Amino acid sequence: MNAGAMVEVVLPGKVEPEGLQIRQGAVPSPAPGQVVVRMEATGVSFAEQQMRRGRYYDQPPFPFVPGYDLVGTVSATGDGVPAGLAGTRVAALLKVGGWASHVVVDAADVVPVPDGIGAAEAETVVINGITAWQMLHRKARVRAGQTVLVHGANGGVGSVLVQLARAAGAHVIGTASARHHDALRAQGVTPVDYRTEDIPARVRELAPGGVDAVFDHVGGRSIIDSWHLLAPGGTLVSYGSASTRDDEGSKQWPVLKLLGRVWLWNTLPNGRRAYFFNVWAGRALSRNRFRARLRADLTEVFEALRRGEITARIAAELPLTQAAEAMRLAESGTVAGKVVLHP
Repeated sequence: MNAGAMVEVVLPGKVEPEGLQIRQGAVPSPAPGQVVVRMEATGVSFAEQQMRRGRYYDQPPFPFVPGYDLVGTVSATGDGVPAGLAGTRVAALLKVGGWASHVVVDAADVVPVPDGIGAAEAETVVINGITAWQMLHRKARVRAGQTVLVHGANGGVGSVLVQLARAAGAHVIGTASARHHDALRAQGVTPVDYRTEDIPARVRELAPGGVDAVFDHVGGRSIIDSWHLLAPGGTLVSYGSASTRDDEGSKQWPVLKLLGRVWLWNTLPNGRRAYFFNVWAGRALSRNRFRARLRADLTEVFEALRRGEITARIAAELPLTQAAEAMRLAESGTVAGKVVLHP
């Protein structure tokens, strides 16, 4: 049994970042089939930014500990778990609960992190990497020689997406503000300034026949433009509604509206496909299949990171007790990469 205290960050309700609370308690013990992971790195993702506003469509009731994913070392194992797992560095996708020094996880849900990858590096590609990989390879099935449009090409998911798409041999057009264009060009991406340029007109200029895939986290009006930019047989993957982050009213409505559009578009006889991507889809139907796919895909992402096909982009590293500053920084729009928290 681990000595010492557990530290966790609690989101008590709809608060400004300064309203986050630090709580201490006993280090938890694992039940049968579970492990305790001593957190080494967790991060601030767009989900937490929406959760603190009460805008994430299936967040738990307040108060709760946020933290979508984490990387750490297994410090204790429950009955029925191979003892050899203790001392192993692992990653886990959680949705909530990661902003804590010690986290209890089902042993079947942890994925080993290969040697040679640091905790903070690995953290930057857990939710971002799995989302990018599954959208690119499982939904759009992008192949060499195709052209894809990535919205928010410098963002958490977008930056991994463009690198994986380039590694697959695709031509990439990426939207981003002007200050990120040189970095995108260096990666072989054709940048488009979403602030000053007419995105649909510029993309049509670059790809007169349409693009083979669009990855859109913006939602709202953008999603309609994205659909119309597809080539025959192309795929639209929508994975969020960033444009509604600061809206009031129902948090489910933007998602339901998106789902309705996607359903309608898929009834049209033009060979194009639209998906609303949710990393958790399928978990309720078959937990074992979900876990196997997650493990396989995250292992591929870690290998791509080790080969240098994708790079870990750490915007800043802050201690867990400075979660408020970390959230402010992540929401400021001034950083490239992921803001990482450590114990």
